[in-house]
Amino acid sequence: METRLGHCLFIIFSEWIWLLTLTSILGGTKAEVRCIPSCQLPLITAFPRELEAAAEEFVGFTEGSPPGAKPTAGGDAELKVAELSEESSSKGGNNTSCLQKDAKQKLSHPEKVFSSRPAGLSPTDFTENSTEDGKNCSFYAENGARGDVTVKEDTDAAGWRRTRRARSAETWSGFRPEGGEDASFADQEEFQLTSSTFALTGDTNHNQAMVHWSGQNSSVILMLTKYYDFNSGRVTESSLWRSTDYGTTYEKLNEKVGPKVILSYLYVSPNNKRKIMLLTDPEVESSLLISLDEGASYQKHSLAFDILSLLFHPEQEDWILAYSHDQKLYVSVEFGRRWQLVHDSVVPNRFYWSRLGLDKEQGMIHLEITVSDGRSQYITCKLQNCSDGNKGKPFPGFIIPNSLVVQDEYVFIQVPIGGQSVHYVSYKRNAFYPMKLPKYTLPKDLQIISTDDNQVVAAIQDWHQNDSYNLYMSESRGLFFTLMLESVVSSGGPEGNIMIDLYEVAGIKGVFLSNKVVENQVKTYITYNKGRDWRLLQAPTTDLQGNKVYCEQPYCSLHLHLHVSENPYTSGNIVSKDTAPGIIIASGVVGPELTSTNVSIFITSDAGNTWREVFQEEYSVFFLNQGGSLVAIRHTPLPIRHIWLSFDEGRNWDKYSFTSSPLYVDGVLGEPGEDTLIMTIFGHFSHRSEWQLVKIDFRSIFQQRCTSEDYLTWQLHNEGEVCIMGMKRIFQKLKANVRCVKARDQYISQMSDSCPCTEADFECDYGFERQIDGSCTRAFWFVPSATSRDCITGDSFLNTTGYRRALSNNCTEGTLLKYSPRRQKCPSQAPRGLQLFTSEGTLVATLERNVTFLVFLEEGLSSTTSITVDFGDGTAISYVNISSIEDGVKHIYSKVGIYQVSATATNTLGFDRVTLYLHVSCQLEQVQLSAPSVVVKNKAVNLTTVLRPSNVGTVTYYWWFDNKTEPVVTLDGAMSFTFSKEGSHTVTVQASVGNTVHQDQMTLAVYDYFRSHVLAFSSNLDELNPGVSEWREDIGRVVKSSMVQVTGISEDQLLVTVLPGLPTTAEIFIVPEKRSRHRGMDEKWAHLDQLSQVLLSALNQDLIQFTLKPGVQVNVYATRLSPAPLVDSSDSGHSGTAVIMLVSVVLMGLAVFVIYKFKRKIPGINTYTAEQPDKEQEVIPTVTSIAVPNPEGDKLTSLDHVDVQLDSKSRGYLPSHTDIKLSDEAPHVF
Repeated sequence: METRLGHCLFIIFSEWIWLLTLTSILGGTKAEVRCIPSCQLPLITAFPRELEAAAEEFVGFTEGSPPGAKPTAGGDAELKVAELSEESSSKGGNNTSCLQKDAKQKLSHPEKVFSSRPAGLSPTDFTENSTEDGKNCSFYAENGARGDVTVKEDTDAAGWRRTRRARSAETWSGFRPEGGEDASFADQEEFQLTSSTFALTGDTNHNQAMVHWSGQNSSVILMLTKYYDFNSGRVTESSLWRSTDYGTTYEKLNEKVGPKVILSYLYVSPNNKRKIMLLTDPEVESSLLISLDEGASYQKHSLAFDILSLLFHPEQEDWILAYSHDQKLYVSVEFGRRWQLVHDSVVPNRFYWSRLGLDKEQGMIHLEITVSDGRSQYITCKLQNCSDGNKGKPFPGFIIPNSLVVQDEYVFIQVPIGGQSVHYVSYKRNAFYPMKLPKYTLPKDLQIISTDDNQVVAAIQDWHQNDSYNLYMSESRGLFFTLMLESVVSSGGPEGNIMIDLYEVAGIKGVFLSNKVVENQVKTYITYNKGRDWRLLQAPTTDLQGNKVYCEQPYCSLHLHLHVSENPYTSGNIVSKDTAPGIIIASGVVGPELTSTNVSIFITSDAGNTWREVFQEEYSVFFLNQGGSLVAIRHTPLPIRHIWLSFDEGRNWDKYSFTSSPLYVDGVLGEPGEDTLIMTIFGHFSHRSEWQLVKIDFRSIFQQRCTSEDYLTWQLHNEGEVCIMGMKRIFQKLKANVRCVKARDQYISQMSDSCPCTEADFECDYGFERQIDGSCTRAFWFVPSATSRDCITGDSFLNTTGYRRALSNNCTEGTLLKYSPRRQKCPSQAPRGLQLFTSEGTLVATLERNVTFLVFLEEGLSSTTSITVDFGDGTAISYVNISSIEDGVKHIYSKVGIYQVSATATNTLGFDRVTLYLHVSCQLEQVQLSAPSVVVKNKAVNLTTVLRPSNVGTVTYYWWFDNKTEPVVTLDGAMSFTFSKEGSHTVTVQASVGNTVHQDQMTLAVYDYFRSHVLAFSSNLDELNPGVSEWREDIGRVVKSSMVQVTGISEDQLLVTVLPGLPTTAEIFIVPEKRSRHRGMDEKWAHLDQLSQVLLSALNQDLIQFTLKPGVQVNVYATRLSPAPLVDSSDSGHSGTAVIMLVSVVLMGLAVFVIYKFKRKIPGINTYTAEQPDKEQEVIPTVTSIAVPNPEGDKLTSLDHVDVQLDSKSRGYLPSHTDIKLSDEAPHVF
């Protein structure tokens, strides 16, 4: 027994030692196996060389880790990260989203980038198509992992997030205390999805892709990949791929479209997804490739213009508008096969298709065209005939550029009136009226947010706001606006547009979310009755780990990021879906205000009443199975191979593997078909690999079609209040964890019942403001009037009680009669608020052209109020009522002038009158500045202007002297000016008439003294005088050249000015030579006198002549005409006769004195000096002959070289004593 017992003990002990030894040997392997799912990086077969070092540092931080897993190693990692942006391939047509391959590269076509971009998305975004909205499922992808962005643990990860700062690497990598792993993800079992991968061979260098999945039970997918050269700004390579099996395999179609054809864009008809349009790169050729069979075959059509954007008709599948780079609009009614010019000078993105039932014709286009700088016009054109006779002008005047908006039943424009922008609206294509905002709301900017439910929601930035807007809501006509919410957060979009933080929840009418600034903090508010009442969001009661969250309002609440993409196929920070009413998924924070750090993902299943935290990292979540299931994919710069699915509205998540090799995800295309549970993930295995298209088929995880037993009901409420917008609404949704396929018509099922009306169903009417107790009281500025605009066109009106029921509210009975306005007969009242202005919004009109006056009356019974318009020129016209002049009153003025125009509204109780002053002018064609070429220093000179035509109305003159920046402004076309420095001086004058400005300029020479002579020409010159300044300049140059050649005088001392008018005359100026500064005054004068005699002798001997053209010889003579004085003496107090007699006596005495003293005579010389010399100037006798110098010899440039022969018997002109005229007054030359 003992032996057997000892033997057993020995065996047991040996086995224990053997097991202990074996455990010691294999223990490490066993531990390593346990760590694989949650700690170690999975095997990467095609890991890029650039990330090998980073992979070692990120051990334990893997894609396979559920949210909350703690990494076992850390460090800095330099990663290749994708960046996402959107691109719209058509305006109003199919939409696409864009993922960029290089984080540093940006699209060079800003007109193709969406204006509203989701803030805070990672490089892996995806969504589900909604074919019930008539939108095709397409997106624009760029291979990710090509841009260099560094992400560090201790730095902000903004480099790899798109537009919003994200949390630091420590936060998004899931750093938590030990044991902080999510309960729902711990020991997660991994499931396998049915998938297939296809590589786009040969497209390794391509950095952009556009994908179209037809949907509508079609298995066809089209994909256009291309290489966009960001340096040259053009596409240099492209490939077209087509799949007919939901993306399992693809066929390359380059040979079908042409091997050398470079494709730039892909368009799809929104009304027939089988019709495809491809646009070639215009740098190579401008053409279209059209397919009518989902891209199986193509026809090529050449284009005579380059397409910038397309607008498809909302109903006619073949009707397309194309906008070109040169601002021309073309139309095609054959899906691009033929094009016809509609109009030129069209403002970008301001053209709209007509709507059947609102517009007179289906084939009509609304356009904003540029008329001139700063002015546009709103016109309508017929589809294929936009001639002047077929153009409509819904608004008769000019509008502010880029202000036309045609949206649903409304047309919005801005009109310049009195230097301000006035917003006008037309309802159901009727007459335009000014939009009535609360008084003292002075908008710096106004954005139309929504026109749904027959109501306008507008965002207005008031005069005191900078980074926020106020929301206003109108009644049905879009005329009268009341405040909806103040201080809503705004931000700038990628194209300089404005993005407002207002989100309308899909699937439930009247539910909105908005971010509002409250005491410098941004908080998120929700409304269930379209803006009447707002409240903060309730924070989750527990966090992701189940710990209680202590958050008390108003100091703490849930705040969400509300930026969304205009592209319906790209996720934003927040997402909801019509097929899943009540479910909202958004990124946000819990705390006192909205921040961009420590962002988590939250979900609500009851339309915002209660919220749950589902991820503490950045994940993108999208809907699957018509909203019956949710799919999440983690944001990470590392390659991944798992996605997460939830079948109970995000309470629990299952991990699924979609590929055997980790993939850098660039984008996801959600299911486009009605019942197709298929999606495609786009990415690449390594930095230099081809595009990889992974098709995922979810059909294997859904067992059957859904039946009525698979649904449960839930009731919409607002903190327990079930009557919302006057109704009780009950919706259906799938039970938790039911895996059945929803049909598209099953989500619609809902029940509703009306509620009795209460005060909560009414909002404040125009002119009333809501008080703290909820009542509506009259604003201090509002004066209740017994009339309204209804009395302008009818005999009765609705008299407000201060309340108005929201248009989409369906309450019945109850307090309906108490708060509803009461219809009353329009009382007799004196007219008030008459307005008069021109259609152009200016006070300037052109002679002999139509002027349209617009007359508006704020208050007054139309049927009994007459209107009289007096045009101020002796013409007046009367109308029996205001409705007769809705299109304006036209008048033509036949004379220029300023006219007092008035309008008078009169009825039996009184009248109202308004007046404006209209400046009527004709088109100014030319202004000509006239002044002497040479003037005396410190002597005033007259500057005059001549206008053509002479009578153009009120003219404003602007005078600039030399380089002065500030002009002298006058209303007279003449002025005097004194130059205080010698040298050349520039005078510039501008004449302004209305919107026309003309300019002339001339250069004046200023000297202390000079001499001049008036010249005449032989009569044959007058016959060839065209009267233009350039001709006069050429004649002056030729005359001067002849004088220099004959007399030898230096050309620097001669200035010749040919004067305008007939007979043709000129003036020759003899100015001091530059080197005469050191001479005495007597010597200077003597030098000028001798040069004058030389010049006169040459003129008298007919030596100065030139050939105008072959056979036409023109002689130049000296004349004794005296130029006009430099200064106008018309204001002198002496009589003209006395002045003449006084001057005659002085001249006679001076002549006698000169003859007596010097016994010499000087013929026809004018002397100009700034000051008198110390002694009398010596008069040089006339020159009787002149020695003509040899052209090759020295010129007579000084007194030493002048050869003067004083032979009085020789032929010459001998002036009398009275011919000698000495004056210190510088003459004025005309």
